[in-house]
Amino acid sequence: MIDIASYLTFIVACVAILLVPGPTVTVIVANSLRAGAAAGLMTVAGTQVGLALMLAVLAAGLTTIVATMGAVFDIVRLIGAAYLIWLGVKLWRSDGRLAARPNDGSGRRSPAGFARQGFLVVWANPKALLFFGAFIPQFIDPVGDALAQVLLLGLTFMVLATLLDGAYAVAAGKTGALLARGRVRLVERISGSCLVAGGLWLAFARR
Repeated sequence: MIDIASYLTFIVACVAILLVPGPTVTVIVANSLRAGAAAGLMTVAGTQVGLALMLAVLAAGLTTIVATMGAVFDIVRLIGAAYLIWLGVKLWRSDGRLAARPNDGSGRRSPAGFARQGFLVVWANPKALLFFGAFIPQFIDPVGDALAQVLLLGLTFMVLATLLDGAYAVAAGKTGALLARGRVRLVERISGSCLVAGGLWLAFARR
């Protein structure tokens, strides 16, 4: 089984990784600013479903297959890149309102809609699955039960991601309520630019 020192090292590494904002955090913060902390937390819930599915794939030992999918991987990668760019463009075109008006193009989503968006953002980057499959095995003790260790480490990562991403959501939700529309508009443009940049990076990145 995993020794305490390795487990603590894993936790520190996870925190370091999760503290660096990426497309997922960008969407969480943007949703929280525009529709409140509850929207951000529902986005977090969706990302956790996506991570749970990745963990299931890793536990089933399918990461090797995913890593060798070649052309299929590239197609999924390009679709994910297009989705991130699309989200970025939508943020750029937003009018800066904290609560989106019905039928204004951004649309007020239901809680399930925010969760679905979180799930799609996680899976928009197929490299996340390969990273998940390459990162966790480094901390597995080959002598112990590999499946149990994968589940322990994966669930630990998910708990930490929930806490840190949830903190982003709550902080952004409280901040959004205090921001003037013009400043929210600026945040949306910055967030949109980050998503477009992330999509372009993903589109042109090599495996």
